[in-house]
Amino acid sequence: MGRIKSLMVKRTAKKLIANQSESFDATFEHNKKVLASNMPSKPIRNKIAGYLARLVRMKQEESTRKPKETVKLESEEGLQADLY
Repeated sequence: MGRIKSLMVKRTAKKLIANQSESFDATFEHNKKVLASNMPSKPIRNKIAGYLARLVRMKQEESTRKPKETVKLESEEGLQADLY
């Protein structure tokens, strides 16, 4: 399990990604530099930069992941045929 982020941090990070997704990276240091001029509070800037790095990393992993194949059991196919 990870640390719990506040709703404000999550909401702000998602809005920032929606507006300027090309400027954020999967590294905390890069995101911190991008946010340096906009955020007055250092702890909040660091939390948002870390959460942005996590979101970008998760998005990259999603795009490289193979889709799951669905396997139907014979008994499920028979039940579906009976229902219709």
